[in-house]
Amino acid sequence: MDDAYTDSGENRQISTDYIGIDYRQTIKNLRSFPNGKRNCYTLKPDRGKNSRYLIRAYFWYANYDGEKEAPTFDLYIDVNYWTTISGPSYMSKDIMYVSQADYIQVCVVNMGSGVPFISAQELRVLNNSIYGIESGYPRDVYDRIWWGVENYSQLLPSAGASATSLFNNNDVYKVPGKVLTTAETMSNGNSSLSYSWTPAKPYVPPGNWILYFHFVEIESLPSGQQREFTISINGNQFTENVTLEYLKPVTIVSTPVTGSHINVSISPPSKEFPYPPILNAIEIYNIVGLPNVQTAEDDVKAINDTKATYQVNKENWQGDPCVPSNYTWDGLNCSYGKPPRIILLNLSSSSLVGKIASSFSNLSALESLDLSNNQLSGEIPETLAKLPKLRNLYLSGNNLTGLVPKALKRRVEDKTLHLSLDGNPNLCQADTCPQKKNEKSISVPVAASVSAFFVVLFRQSDNCRTSHVQPKMSIAPIIASVAAVLVLILLGALAVLWIIRRRLIQRPIGTSRLSKDRHFTSTEITRITDNFRTVIGEGGFGKVYLGRLGNGTQVAVKMLSRLSKQGYKEFHTEVQLLMLIHHRNLVSLIGYCEEFEKLALIYEFMSNGNVRQHLSARNPNVLSWSQRLQIAIDAAQGLEYLHNGCKPPIIHRDIKTANILLNENMRAKICDFGLSKAFVTEQDSHISTRLAGTPGYLDPEFHIYGHLRQKSDIYSRHILELITGQPAIIGSSEDSRHILHWVTPLVERGDIQSIVDPRLNDQFNIGSARKAVDIAMSCVPTKVVQRANVNRVLSELKECLTVEISSGRSQRMGNSKRTEFGMTITELDSVPCAR
Repeated sequence: MDDAYTDSGENRQISTDYIGIDYRQTIKNLRSFPNGKRNCYTLKPDRGKNSRYLIRAYFWYANYDGEKEAPTFDLYIDVNYWTTISGPSYMSKDIMYVSQADYIQVCVVNMGSGVPFISAQELRVLNNSIYGIESGYPRDVYDRIWWGVENYSQLLPSAGASATSLFNNNDVYKVPGKVLTTAETMSNGNSSLSYSWTPAKPYVPPGNWILYFHFVEIESLPSGQQREFTISINGNQFTENVTLEYLKPVTIVSTPVTGSHINVSISPPSKEFPYPPILNAIEIYNIVGLPNVQTAEDDVKAINDTKATYQVNKENWQGDPCVPSNYTWDGLNCSYGKPPRIILLNLSSSSLVGKIASSFSNLSALESLDLSNNQLSGEIPETLAKLPKLRNLYLSGNNLTGLVPKALKRRVEDKTLHLSLDGNPNLCQADTCPQKKNEKSISVPVAASVSAFFVVLFRQSDNCRTSHVQPKMSIAPIIASVAAVLVLILLGALAVLWIIRRRLIQRPIGTSRLSKDRHFTSTEITRITDNFRTVIGEGGFGKVYLGRLGNGTQVAVKMLSRLSKQGYKEFHTEVQLLMLIHHRNLVSLIGYCEEFEKLALIYEFMSNGNVRQHLSARNPNVLSWSQRLQIAIDAAQGLEYLHNGCKPPIIHRDIKTANILLNENMRAKICDFGLSKAFVTEQDSHISTRLAGTPGYLDPEFHIYGHLRQKSDIYSRHILELITGQPAIIGSSEDSRHILHWVTPLVERGDIQSIVDPRLNDQFNIGSARKAVDIAMSCVPTKVVQRANVNRVLSELKECLTVEISSGRSQRMGNSKRTEFGMTITELDSVPCAR
């Protein structure tokens, strides 16, 4: 789902002939760009400009178009050439790049040799202290991809040279320990290691390179002896002497070297030296020149705001508006200083509708602006007169109204501006213009009625003065007039109340004031928690304390820590949501405290803690298979209420086993709503610029693109955790892997016994387990559209529990006989989401 990052192209799938190849799923779909010369993705990383990023683009043609002829096209990073893509084979291109603006654009350029495409893109933040040019796997904190080669003998590490110890001793380059425990060497000490590369074209001439050599002594040498050697590149372009100490990584960074070939020699200090040189790892980088300067950032923002305001759909309005000069946007002229500026903008006859956007006034270098022959309405902004270099302003052929700003008239009189206004019939070019009546004013009928009232009185008293006989005063007309006025006032008041009520009803969740009925003072919080005596948990919000209300009810009191990554916004989100929703599978909010810097949330007490604690290998009480299924059902019922029972739907955004709590009856309830979002309609999605959630549980589309949908909650791995007993991230930080990477090969082999938590000792129905695994895997496709929705997940989980109960938990692995019967699971209590 990349529509948020590009305005063009079409999504395609590779040929079915290649679908079965064991490549990552994300590259089996691609986006092709059959139209336009240059098409771009705009990436907006949180760190913005002047930060260093690793950007990786993937390409796999795989005959997606049935033409059996892979295209050749250029790839640009912002306004500068990056590389050329050619050939049918799977490939990836990496670049370490320092952004010059708050966005980064990756563009494909059609060179006339086929339709450009991109299979996938990745962007990662790098440490700014390394890879200081201004320009995988195994588990790499910077996601570099390492390839093994065997040109020479392999040096075997000593017993103490573990991957973990090497990683812990590593420097800022953080080369994975598994990479450093491998090293090439010679069989005798008087020989040199030699490497030669002819870089694959295309590369940027004249071929400027920087090499990063990573060394660590993994052989325990006799006391007092060290391995020494000298590195040289392309003769004497770079040389460096190296001495190694046991298990202390060293990184040598070359100065830039040039040439179409790279020759490296690692030589011992003398022929008699007993220990040959080694090489653990090497990185080679081509320095990409950045000759082109991007258009001034303010101009880029202004023209993109204009594009968004009027939904301009011009084929080449992508990438930088001015640079490179042969790709300048249609209707623009630019000056090419440092930086380039937009000096002419022609949007004549472009079907523009609405008011003249304020963004035009931010193009401070503009000399000519042509907005003629559109459907623009409203008044002419006076700010256009403040553009210092504007010489021509064409506004003819629109529906502009009001007065021409005096500042524009003065510039016309001073002959510093040519202004064209013909064809705007409702535009007043004189100094004053007649005012139109406000037909919608409520004062008009009221004033008319009041006038009628005084006319009646005046006519009645006039009759009295002209008559020689004292008349009988008739009060009927007066009563009628007063009644009319009162009726009108009453109707007006009712109208105002109706409008206010409508606004209150339509107010989106999160805007209402917090209820005062459940507010506790800080003094009460101290009393309830017995001066914060008992800590029962701790999370991103802060510590959780055991409390007891005046009636004896136990509660959990969550206090906001000053060091918390969450804060006031999440606090209000949770209070406002839990004040509105109620379901037996959602933890109830009893009250809150908001006094100065003290923030607290008071929940019902869940005596059996969270599910993650019960799945831990350290917990001697093993959850049975039926208990696990019931927990999954409870969580799904809570989610189903949030997604379908609340209008607008609520997305939790952090469903995980640590956020599923268990009461005294081991029934599950979802907690922690601080990251939740509410949508206007069920079909709406949300684009978030903030990463929210827990690593290992994040929806990939939300993580990469910021697209948040109801099925983002479905991606949670809690069902897999319940089945396997494993956490979302398995292992230590050095040897960790995602639960999905571990379980997928087992699923493909159909090895259910190896998937289910071994602590269950096969005490489960094999049919129920197989179905549960299928449900769990239906929740984790990378693409949202391929995931099951909450209704399907809930329905199938109930079927799993039915199968387990029907077997009486007597059926074990290897027993294929199974009987089923119907089971009714009563729906849990809930109330509609109040708005």
